[in-house]
Amino acid sequence: MERSLETSVSQAVDAWLRWLPRWHPAAHRGRTRICRRCIGSPILRAAGLVDDVPHQVQHGLATRMKALVDHAVAEYTERNLPVLRAELRAADLREAQRSYRPGEGLDPEFDGLQLDPDPDPEQPYLFTLAELGESQARTVPPPPPLSDDAKEALRTEIALADQCANETGRRICELLVGHRLAIHDAVERYVEPQVTALLDDLALELDSPSSPW
Repeated sequence: MERSLETSVSQAVDAWLRWLPRWHPAAHRGRTRICRRCIGSPILRAAGLVDDVPHQVQHGLATRMKALVDHAVAEYTERNLPVLRAELRAADLREAQRSYRPGEGLDPEFDGLQLDPDPDPEQPYLFTLAELGESQARTVPPPPPLSDDAKEALRTEIALADQCANETGRRICELLVGHRLAIHDAVERYVEPQVTALLDDLALELDSPSSPW
């Protein structure tokens, strides 16, 4: 397990490093919602990606590490937590009945981000991707109620799954420390020059006589 996790973290970091040269600063209107996956993330602290790093750069690595945690918890659940396993399988079957799942199959750099831009009163949407997904969710029947004993067993198994997630996350943080230098060098090479150029362009616009500011 330990060797497998160490290998998986190395492979995930390598995949992020291969993606990083393709990153470019977003030119569209920004979004104001906080990403709960990245804000205060111990994984990002362990990787050294906390200060002055664009969010999508952070998000791509955080999401890859979350996938490793999810995989470890899924394997643990499959082996040891029968009640939770049955609930998750039933949830997967209900989810499969939805014909439209907008958040499924996204690249790690976009997985977990809000699906639609923030609303603009001057440019209203006819519909949003999130609304379409929610309308499909409402057509799926709710699960049957659980007995009191099943609820108690489920609570116990959820606590065990959370413990597995926390232990896996802590070990991933320890392993990421060994990749800090490669991560720092890649950010310095591919990200910082683009951010600097963006700030220089902004400064030129602000100094321009035609600037409204």
